[in-house]
Amino acid sequence: MRTLPPLIAVLAAVGVVGAGCSGTRPDNATATPTSTAPIRSSPTTSASTDRDDESEKENRMRIQITIDDQRFGATLGESAAARDLLGQLPVTVDMIDHGGVEKTGPLPSPLSLDGQPDGADPDVGDLGYYAPGNDLVLYYGDQSYFPGIVILGRLDGDAPQRLTELDGPVTARVEAHDG
Repeated sequence: MRTLPPLIAVLAAVGVVGAGCSGTRPDNATATPTSTAPIRSSPTTSASTDRDDESEKENRMRIQITIDDQRFGATLGESAAARDLLGQLPVTVDMIDHGGVEKTGPLPSPLSLDGQPDGADPDVGDLGYYAPGNDLVLYYGDQSYFPGIVILGRLDGDAPQRLTELDGPVTARVEAHDG
């Protein structure tokens, strides 16, 4: 019978020899760190941080529109035009009914059209911008595709129905929504 040199015999007994080849180690083997760099959790991989970032982003992209004693919430999409709108807030916009499907009113300054298509077909409940008139638009009826329309975001819940009940010109106060 052949005997192993003493060091190899000891290593074989504790299961170290051959363990490196299989990628496994016995339960009683101790892992040796391969790096001395500290282990840090990345903000982009932390689930709670992702939720916090999303919540913060949603809060930043929320606005409130007040007409008389009614408040309408809206969520802005991620676009240069939406960021420009946020940069103008708070703002008061005198709006008129237009075609029985929308309330429109001029903003103080034009919004960026970077990355926007030439036009859009807004849905009922969309918040939009009509570039040729520099108008903020609240869509409460069906508007077909038209050049110059930019979709900024979406009105909350029953806002379109409530807007249909507001006859004639209105004054809207548009503000960033804090919570």
